[in-house]
Amino acid sequence: MSTSLLAFLAFMPILLAAILLVGFRMPAKRAMPFAFIVAVIIAFMGWDISLKHILASIIQGTFITFDILYIIFGAIVMLSLLKHSRGIAAIREGFTSITPDRRIQVVIIAWLFGSFLEGAAGFGTPAAIVAPLLVGLGFPAFAAVTLGMMVQSTAVTFGAVGTPILVGVSGGIQSSEFNLELAASNISFVEYIQMVTSQAVMLHAIAGVLIPTLMVVMMTRFFGKNRSWKEGLQVLPFTLFGGLCFVIPYVLTGVFLGPEFPSLLGALVGIPIVVFAAKKGFLMPKTIWDFDKEENWPSQWFGTLKVKLEVQQHKKKITLFKAWLPYLILAFLLVLSRLTQLPFKGWLTGIKINWNEILGTSISASSTPLYLPGTILLLAGLCTIFLHKMKLREVKSAFSESTRMIVGAGFVLIFTIPMVRIYINSGINPSDMASMPIVMAEWVAGSVGKVYPLFAPAIGALGAFIAGSNTVSNLMFTLFQFGVATQLEMPTVIIVSLQAVGAAAGNMIAIHNIVAASATVGFLGKEGMVLKKTIAPTIYYLVVAGVLGLILVG
Repeated sequence: MSTSLLAFLAFMPILLAAILLVGFRMPAKRAMPFAFIVAVIIAFMGWDISLKHILASIIQGTFITFDILYIIFGAIVMLSLLKHSRGIAAIREGFTSITPDRRIQVVIIAWLFGSFLEGAAGFGTPAAIVAPLLVGLGFPAFAAVTLGMMVQSTAVTFGAVGTPILVGVSGGIQSSEFNLELAASNISFVEYIQMVTSQAVMLHAIAGVLIPTLMVVMMTRFFGKNRSWKEGLQVLPFTLFGGLCFVIPYVLTGVFLGPEFPSLLGALVGIPIVVFAAKKGFLMPKTIWDFDKEENWPSQWFGTLKVKLEVQQHKKKITLFKAWLPYLILAFLLVLSRLTQLPFKGWLTGIKINWNEILGTSISASSTPLYLPGTILLLAGLCTIFLHKMKLREVKSAFSESTRMIVGAGFVLIFTIPMVRIYINSGINPSDMASMPIVMAEWVAGSVGKVYPLFAPAIGALGAFIAGSNTVSNLMFTLFQFGVATQLEMPTVIIVSLQAVGAAAGNMIAIHNIVAASATVGFLGKEGMVLKKTIAPTIYYLVVAGVLGLILVG
């Protein structure tokens, strides 16, 4: 078969999912089983993958599904506990004391706090925590999930303390061809990775500085009473200020310290500066913007997570510090568990569940449950119970609500993630055909030629769309991007950097990330609506990165 036909076959399950989710507004729990079945048929008939390998991929996907559901469950439990302890009411009052303006709250909570969570934990944690927090503060569930997904852009390349670079790019580029280039260039592997890091932070900073502005204008345009772009642009000075307060320390950290801490330090520096500026009225808008009254919201904006914010007079109020303390504990534990200089990471990753060579194949699966952010979230939730002196019935209600909400997400992800693993493992076939993602990427590269840098980020985004992970996209496509750059005689550092940046942007449209974020606020079944909104900022990011790539190569 020709490369074009193979690329079309490989793209069919993705295209089908997009048509069903966006075009027909079919809920993911119905759309993804269809896409999964088509992927299995194409893998079996087109790639000649054995049923044993397909089943092994499904089992491997089930392991990953457990990991993701565990993170979602932890995020929902923590939010539910804070709801029942009345901590969320206190947090909302605290943000109102800074400013009741929702536009400014988006910059502080979604952009800066979300970026910190990405830097500390990654793997969808920001949306899983930010979306329910925004709902708790009075945002529509639809808006909260959309904003939560947009967080997963600039900070993602250096999320989970640099995992997409240290594991994704480093693991994906290892080859004899790469080693020959290092020898010819007389640079070390560590120096090459640092060059990629420096290039990536620059590209991200230029594209990402406008993300807070895009968040705000999308909120006012699609979720405001007046459906106005102008109301979002009224705070342009502050949103640009919020963007710069993150990207400046982010760039400096990436260039001088390496890939582990750009997102973490960018947020840690940015949050206090932006909060202080907001309290002092610096660049603040003259008018306050809020959503319309809740009774006027369209029914499709609501999720099933209901956070009752009124604090009954006879009940003791939670202080603002005590309300935020579980999140501070969460952030502290996440950082503590990720630093390789400390022993905690080794202890947590030491307990591992393995299934090597599943069904006699070369496919293996593993999970480190204690190291997952879900464990840290549950620990922070346990602290909440004691710190807020919660009653047993309140704790039971929180866990009961969380368990009910996780069931829907579980059903969707049981189909979505095994489909991803079939894609990735499709390179294991008797004909030595390239895997389905690589075939799609080769077709794009062969079709565009010298303007390839414009499309290189889209390849990374495709991998993230399929796998829901910047790290996995980098593992799949970094060597391919390196090879194309070599063939086209382009600087490999620039093309590999474009891969990393594009893969980060692709997280905004990754199906199972949308499902995960939707699950935390009970918005399951409306994933296509979210995807339709997050496509626009994703295209913006990819175009900006691609144009910058063309300029750098040219």
